[in-house]
Amino acid sequence: MVEIEWRRLRADQLRERAREDAIVILPVASLEQHGQHLPVEVDSRLGEELTARTGAKMAARGTPVVVLPTIWTGLSEHHMSFGGTITLDFAAFSALIEGVVRSVLRHGFKRIVLLNAHGGNENALRTITDELTPKLGVPIVQFTYWYAAAVAVSRILETQGGLTHACEAETSMMMAVRPELVATDRIPPDNSNASHEPVGGVYRWRSIGSRSASGSLGNPAAATAEKGERLFEAISDVLADKLCDRDLWELPWDSERLV
Repeated sequence: MVEIEWRRLRADQLRERAREDAIVILPVASLEQHGQHLPVEVDSRLGEELTARTGAKMAARGTPVVVLPTIWTGLSEHHMSFGGTITLDFAAFSALIEGVVRSVLRHGFKRIVLLNAHGGNENALRTITDELTPKLGVPIVQFTYWYAAAVAVSRILETQGGLTHACEAETSMMMAVRPELVATDRIPPDNSNASHEPVGGVYRWRSIGSRSASGSLGNPAAATAEKGERLFEAISDVLADKLCDRDLWELPWDSERLV
């Protein structure tokens, strides 16, 4: 079995992976409250697991890939009122991502993926990708896993249209990989104390505390470990398909380079 974890490889092995034009995946997550029934590691644990499974499937198809350790903190100001949360501001977060990306590029890698596992990072990572791509001269791929695999997720969930927070999906996935950390006796009922959401197309920053008294959204009561395993497999299948797609990497991205 081919080793894909950056931290487990020697420097000379990583230099060889760069010469093979390996894809480097950086999972980006958070450390934040996840309701009264889940630990604060949820986003980081799920992002790490999905990246490992995705990378293994890519390697099995013959695609060279290396997986970096998960960045365990992100933009989580909206969770601070519940406690247990570590957050960065945008400047620190952006500098951290850029520092990692620059390091990877200096070692000769040219294909980098920012795999996001926390909703609060979405807008920031999109902006960072838009800035770093022309600045560093490389096409960076960025996505949030539940959006990239939205159709697959919706087919498995029974009471939600998609993944939210400490919900049917996240609780199921934690039951599959860290069941001992799921306090099943503390799982709240469907949409417990959740407030009304604004109309579509209108944005306001809101803390999670203003949206849910329990700190969770969706319906964690519908979670099962079996459902969680199906989600891991389905999502990692979709992500591997997308990242192994030659067109993704060969698609022109800078008109000035086509002249």
